Amino acid sequence: MSSVQIFSLWCNLSGILYVITIRFGSTMNDDMIEVQLEEEPIELCKLLKVLDLAEGGGHAKLLIADGYVGVNGEVCTQKRKKMRAGDTLYFNGELFALSAAENMVQRQPKPHPEAKTHTPAKKQKAKKPQRDERTGRKPISFG
Repeated sequence: MSSVQIFSLWCNLSGILYVITIRFGSTMNDDMIEVQLEEEPIELCKLLKVLDLAEGGGHAKLLIADGYVGVNGEVCTQKRKKMRAGDTLYFNGELFALSAAENMVQRQPKPHPEAKTHTPAKKQKAKKPQRDERTGRKPISFG
């Protein structure tokens, strides 16, 4: 029987507080590290930062772009891929299984502003004469 070690991480990224619980040697599989998400979805680059697998956001994006990260058994190069419970993450020889915490909150996407359906008509300016009647020249305006 393996022992279970539990760690909780709190991380504030861009004003959003992420709380992640990590179980080492869980009953699922000793080769897999279980990560419980208290909010979903979480972007892949932010997940690497929260799990302290990358030094920072730029480093996480570089690792993803270079193909060092696998998601659900495939190499993933999408830096902002939305990770959800049930996904697996492979990095640096370790396999992480994402699961939902009991008190998980699903964030709703921000609503997009509706497109303007009615645009007010612009006032039409009175047309100036193209040529002066006396001289036959075009008028000049300075402002």
